[in-house]
Amino acid sequence: MGKWRRRTAAYLGALVVVILLYTVAYHEAMAAFEGREQSFAHSLQVVVETFTTTGFGSDAPWSTTEMNLLVVAMDLTGVLLIFMALPAFVFPLFEETLSTTAPTTADDLADHVVICGHTPRGRVLREELRARDVPYLFVVDDGDRAAEIYDDGEEHVIHGDPEEVGTLRDANVWEARALVADADDETNASVVLSARECADDGDLRVVSLVEDEDVADYHRYAGADRVVSPRRLLGESLGAKATASVADEVGDGVEIGEDFQIAELLVHRGSPLVGETVAGSGIGERTGANVLGAWDDGEFESPPRPDRVIDEHTVLLVVGDEPALEALKELTLSETRRRRRGSVVVAGYGMVGHSAAAEVRPTDEVTVVDLEDAAGVDVVGDATERETLETAGIHDARAAVIALDSDTTTIFATLAVKQVAPEVEVIARANDADSVPKLYRAGAEYVLSLSTVSGRLLASQLLDEEVLRPETQVDLVRTRAPRLEGRTLAGADVRAETGCTVVAVERDDRLLTDVGPDTRVVEGDSLVVAGTDEAVNRFNELFV
Repeated sequence: MGKWRRRTAAYLGALVVVILLYTVAYHEAMAAFEGREQSFAHSLQVVVETFTTTGFGSDAPWSTTEMNLLVVAMDLTGVLLIFMALPAFVFPLFEETLSTTAPTTADDLADHVVICGHTPRGRVLREELRARDVPYLFVVDDGDRAAEIYDDGEEHVIHGDPEEVGTLRDANVWEARALVADADDETNASVVLSARECADDGDLRVVSLVEDEDVADYHRYAGADRVVSPRRLLGESLGAKATASVADEVGDGVEIGEDFQIAELLVHRGSPLVGETVAGSGIGERTGANVLGAWDDGEFESPPRPDRVIDEHTVLLVVGDEPALEALKELTLSETRRRRRGSVVVAGYGMVGHSAAAEVRPTDEVTVVDLEDAAGVDVVGDATERETLETAGIHDARAAVIALDSDTTTIFATLAVKQVAPEVEVIARANDADSVPKLYRAGAEYVLSLSTVSGRLLASQLLDEEVLRPETQVDLVRTRAPRLEGRTLAGADVRAETGCTVVAVERDDRLLTDVGPDTRVVEGDSLVVAGTDEAVNRFNELFV
């Protein structure tokens, strides 16, 4: 029994006792002082009328002082009990009656994805599912949180404990196409076991997220078909952005076909491209690479305007063969950066920071900063404090990777680095995609969101779509587009309608890279599409 119900029961019990005591007192006093014999029921009626203020007593007036004093006491007691009841019981009752509550069952829902939890990564997955018209259902164990989500307009949510078999049955899990366990590692393992108990025929695809890769085997043993661990992937990508070397595969370039890659290249301070327009830079003529789009302060433009000025914060999305991308990457670096092997400061040594540091160490010196002393930590301290940053050698560093768990702290650490050492490039990790614009405004040169990476990884497991590189700012997917078949890219106005760029077409085991407005999509083609998450979702809505 809840606290409110226990309190109500106690109040009602006390009220009955008080009414009965006053009834006995009134019944006896009427006979003793007024000389009137009457039934006990009539005395009870008078007391109730007095307490509820529905009457002033059918026996009024009273001739004796004693009776009038007793009636005054009853009046005061009744008013006191009413005033106590209003704020303590009546108002909460009305509040509970009028408040929004989330449903506890999903009626007539089938072939859906059950998402156990409601996190930023789950919301990214939701947008991917919506774009493909795939039904989904959030299962949230906290009643207030579920009600808040439901009240905000999210109809596809129920309240219940996803670790309980009964809750998953209420979510029609046996008719679902997949279940995603999106909580902490221990809860997710329990959810997987419950899901397998509900749907033990093997038709349900179960995907579990883990924070710690060491527990991934436990989740597989529990029955998960796929275990997703995005933190290591995110850390490696952040580390690749920080490294000064020109790797064989252009850092984190994505190989689409033999001798054809797509890459994100950060234009560094001092690069000969800084201050040039896209058209005036002559990138195509100088390197052979083509610019598909450009990021600046979190805003993506594809294709970039010819008169758009390239600055030291611009991230170029480029395509070409390996020599072309190598030549372009050389252009994005400054002469100073080519000569000097400066250190990289990594703030935060969880899974993301650990992976980032491991990615950088083969080519550059790494200084790790963390609040806790542990193996691999060079400086123990707060990365938001000047003294800690100076001890870590921030003035001599080439880049800083901010890999902290809290977005608020990450933003503050970015501001601190830019205040102490403005020349240092900041590469930051965000948990929530909503924090990405704030980090760019704080001065970060490159930001990746853990929720975005996680959502893309989940989508690639659940949908007929291959996410080629989930840990990039641009969503890069290989997908079929049935509604484009028989149409040219210009005729369908793909770029204007969606903001996406069709990078390549796979046809009959051949990769067509010379894609232009007149390219016609034929049955069986797979398209390599690049754009923001929102743009790719629009592409899916219109053409998939």
